[in-house]
Amino acid sequence: MLTVDHVTKKYGSFTALEGLSLTFGQGVYGLLAPNGAGKTTLIKMLTTLLFPTSGQILWHGTDISALGARYRDIIGYLPQQFGYYRNDTPRQFLRYLAALKGVPRAQTERRIDELLALVSLSGAADQKMKKFSGGMLQRVGIAQAMLNDPKLLILDEPTAGLDPKERVRFRNLIHSLAQDRIIILSTHIVSDIETIAHQVVMLRDHRLYCCEPPQSICGGLLGKVCELPAGATVTVPHLLLGERQDGGDTLHRLICETPPPGARIVTPTLEDVFLYVYQDEEGGNASIPV
Repeated sequence: MLTVDHVTKKYGSFTALEGLSLTFGQGVYGLLAPNGAGKTTLIKMLTTLLFPTSGQILWHGTDISALGARYRDIIGYLPQQFGYYRNDTPRQFLRYLAALKGVPRAQTERRIDELLALVSLSGAADQKMKKFSGGMLQRVGIAQAMLNDPKLLILDEPTAGLDPKERVRFRNLIHSLAQDRIIILSTHIVSDIETIAHQVVMLRDHRLYCCEPPQSICGGLLGKVCELPAGATVTVPHLLLGERQDGGDTLHRLICETPPPGARIVTPTLEDVFLYVYQDEEGGNASIPV
């Protein structure tokens, strides 16, 4: 179990995170917030790249700063951009990192073969990575993060730049890895979190806004998200979420406390919640109490 206990992180007079308390158990946690809300700061503290100004982070009740290398031995980390040698093959790259991570030499080749199979790269194990697509490189990144069979896997923007097919492959992989470990996934792609996260952690104003299952978070907007034809007059307070094409017609998607006449109530999504929670307070749309 990983516990974030009343953690505050300051950079001089700027507070990046304030009074954050969270408990992570087995499963996938989606970290969702706009830029500047503190996601990267939290990830860096969880990976010991930064340390809290106050509060503590505990692994099974022991402060991670006291555990030192013993804590880092149980972490797998995929940063948003990881460094690699373009002329290396995945096998060469993983051998190098296995040596850095202290994986016993007798186990290295078997572990590399297992991981390359896991991420569907066995057939490309001895090809130079300079020819790889973004999705293939991300799969190499997952393999390197899993070299030490981590109990805590932290992924920062892992699906950025991937095409839809690669994103589906990646989500399926993450789901399979979550059976016996904690996975913390930070991304701007809301649909990825909605699909695979057991819990969604939302940060707002540098504090914890919520940590709940996606269904519970979306449930707060039940009956309040609706669609109606573009150009229809809306006289009640509302927030315009966006628009979509339906055949030859354009439909507007709104959040309204009381849906206007002619509107069709629709099922709220996590993207609707995101747009509502992080709406621009100075925008032209009227906000509503939800």
